Amino acid sequence: MTFDELKEKAHALPLKPGVYIMQNAKNEVIYVGKAKALKNRVSQYFQDSASHTEKTKAMVSQIDHFDVIIADSEFEALVLECSLIKRHQPRYNILLKDGKGYPYIRLTVKQAYPRFSLAGHVEEDGARYFGPYGSRGATQNIIDALRTALRLPVCNRRFPRDIGRERPCLYYRMNQCDGYCRPEMDQGRYREAIEQAIRLLEGKFDEVAAELTAEMNRAAEELRFEKAAELRDRLKALELLGKRQKVVSGSLTDTDVTGFYRGEVKSCFTVLHYVAGDLAAKDMELIETPMEGGEAENVSALVKQFYGGRGNLPRQILLPCEIEDEVPVTRMLSESCGHRVDLITPQRGAKMDLIRLANRNAMEEVARATSRQERQSKLLETFGNLLGLAGPPVRMEAYDISNTGDDDIVASMTVFVNGRPLKRDYRRFKLRDLLHADDYASMEQVLTRRFHRYLDGDEKFGALPDVLLIDGGENHARVAVQALAGLGLSIPVFGMVKDDRHRTRALVTPEGKEIGIRQNQAVFALVGRIQEETHRFAIEFNRQQRTKRIQGSVLDQIPGVGKARRAQLLRQFKSVKKIRTASLEMLEEAVPKNTARAVYDFFNAPGMEKKERQS
Repeated sequence: MTFDELKEKAHALPLKPGVYIMQNAKNEVIYVGKAKALKNRVSQYFQDSASHTEKTKAMVSQIDHFDVIIADSEFEALVLECSLIKRHQPRYNILLKDGKGYPYIRLTVKQAYPRFSLAGHVEEDGARYFGPYGSRGATQNIIDALRTALRLPVCNRRFPRDIGRERPCLYYRMNQCDGYCRPEMDQGRYREAIEQAIRLLEGKFDEVAAELTAEMNRAAEELRFEKAAELRDRLKALELLGKRQKVVSGSLTDTDVTGFYRGEVKSCFTVLHYVAGDLAAKDMELIETPMEGGEAENVSALVKQFYGGRGNLPRQILLPCEIEDEVPVTRMLSESCGHRVDLITPQRGAKMDLIRLANRNAMEEVARATSRQERQSKLLETFGNLLGLAGPPVRMEAYDISNTGDDDIVASMTVFVNGRPLKRDYRRFKLRDLLHADDYASMEQVLTRRFHRYLDGDEKFGALPDVLLIDGGENHARVAVQALAGLGLSIPVFGMVKDDRHRTRALVTPEGKEIGIRQNQAVFALVGRIQEETHRFAIEFNRQQRTKRIQGSVLDQIPGVGKARRAQLLRQFKSVKKIRTASLEMLEEAVPKNTARAVYDFFNAPGMEKKERQS
């Protein structure tokens, strides 16, 4: 369908709740969404694209046709949306990775020697499943503790196939396994340990502990002290296991605190599980693709995907922001687990402190997972989109003018490649034939000279920038465009507009359109660094020129010191200050004796120091 046909179809939709399914020319589902009123929501996609995010623009450009399913209520539309997203995994929906939810402990009961393992889902495979638990790490700790407490095999050997093939491994030597690979070990003893493990996972700690205590006492009465000590250690391990499982298995029965952080490249959704006021476990979902849209939209999608369809949920879930569809989401989660689940958005107090903690965890996860190169690449892509460029601005050149009244008029050119300064390409200009300070004439001269050198094939000016940033406003940018046009060149130009604190607050086009940069801190910081570096480079050059001029004027007052002698003195002593304090003998080593005497007498004449200060 053409864009106009899609627009017409959207306007013909009813003002009823439902789900819309966007598909491309290959009939692939690329986006699924829900709406209170289908006509209003779907029509927004086919209106002016200026208000769309980059992700939405990309998605709309691929829509070939769409279908809708009308629902009786917003709640039914929400449940249907979640189901369709899980089924089709559309590329433009926020998608969480499979197998990252609440894990289970899997036991292969049908095998002669059952083994424990971690599982992300319950499957119809004849195995027995326990859980779900709060996090994968904590659940794996339970498995490890079970193996240690009951001295079950940890190695990769398979029984009965590997019984008697090799000597017992190091775990047996360290008393961490009973050595079921030995031919003399009874399979019944293995089954007995597995039955104890099952009862422990079912929460029957007291029952198993009573059995082991009775066995330990019998061993002590029969003077089998080594066996009694072994059973004592096992009891201690079971006690620790009981505490650990109580925390982990209960981590879904009290409070979950969710946090969210959207980075330039990656984003993160965190869930902190609290039991009786204590942090029991943490889950984290890292989203590898850049996320767009508002925080509320993203959090709503993540909460629905993370909790949807699970049977064991907390009593309350704290959210970092209010979500628009809180009521139907609350109902969906409550019905899925059989008890009331409250979604709460704290505004202050202890619960708000927990939200800040969850958000900070999410931010730190993103920082660890995102490389500097990824951040820089995304920053330049964002900057290019903001300026309306065809692509990311790989090479940027910035210009600034500096002067001291009508004297020492200079300009600086700094270069940033991939967002970082390339100092070997920096250039400085002394302005020619200007009787008075004129920023516009100065900028025109600098750019004309710089790009003339480019057109002439000068290797020092051989690279053409993707964008020019001019320290100044609209008029400065317009002068730059005119200078380029006079050379037959066309390069995007933007002025760097400062606030009353001399900080760049926005960019401006030659036509006078301001582009705000404060809403994106990374872009704001980048432009600020470029502006400050360019200004610093210009000021430094201006000071050097002023110093040379002042120094030159002092030496020019000495009889017999012309341009050549002045250059000799400065080359030898580096500064007027050192020339002033030099002895006659030191001066005679640099210039002829008569010139040395003139210089020495000039700086050592009575009242000379006071005269210099006044000048």
